[in-house]
Amino acid sequence: MVMVDLHCHLLPGVDDGSKNMKISLRLAREATENGVTHALLTPHHMNGRYVNHKQDVIRRTEEFQEQLKIHDIPLVVFPGQEVRINGQLLEALDKDDILFADTAGKYIILEFPDDDVPYYTNQMVFDLQQRGIIPVIVHPERNTKIIAQPDLIYQLLEKGCLSQITASSYVGTFGKRVENFSRQLIEAGQGYVFASDAHDLPGRKYEMWQAFDKLHHEFGSELAEQYQKNSRLIINGRNVPLNNLKTIKKRKKYFWLF
Repeated sequence: MVMVDLHCHLLPGVDDGSKNMKISLRLAREATENGVTHALLTPHHMNGRYVNHKQDVIRRTEEFQEQLKIHDIPLVVFPGQEVRINGQLLEALDKDDILFADTAGKYIILEFPDDDVPYYTNQMVFDLQQRGIIPVIVHPERNTKIIAQPDLIYQLLEKGCLSQITASSYVGTFGKRVENFSRQLIEAGQGYVFASDAHDLPGRKYEMWQAFDKLHHEFGSELAEQYQKNSRLIINGRNVPLNNLKTIKKRKKYFWLF
């Protein structure tokens, strides 16, 4: 069975993911043990700390694929980027320095800062969509501003964006708050795919199998299968069926007077 991981940091020595080829190969083995057959390699790009240009990522991905073959690891990898939303993104697109999740240039893996949704996000999403590009917003369940204001992600999904929930978030690796919000997103139809977001960091390992097993038990086999199918549709540049979205109620804060 084909399982696609749309977001991982397995390329060695390019960002805060794998530090060297030995670690990359270990992570790749973990991926296959989790059932992953294909992985989009998504080093951070334009996030204020890391810049990984398109041609560099393509070259490094080809080198990594060769090492996977040499070490008999049955993982097929593709070049990608986790692109931080920023004011120079459209210019980078014009310069052909952005990698997409698919060869047709339909889906972009888009990251927000951990604690913010920039004020220009709606305009940027509109500009991308005008170019025929659909943003796949990664790990909204870990964004503190979105947790506090769930309508922010709802409104972007209403505009036609997709979202990717980190498998480890859903199984509780990042704590109960993130786990519960992940479940809320899924229940409200505000999730589309799982991805590992695997790094060589504590708590950033492969937990894809555990996430799909939990999804199967909590929401049923049909949704679990759809999440896997959506990943395949994205990497092949095909249309993903949009969910029926529900809003998430903001938690009330209670103040006790004594």
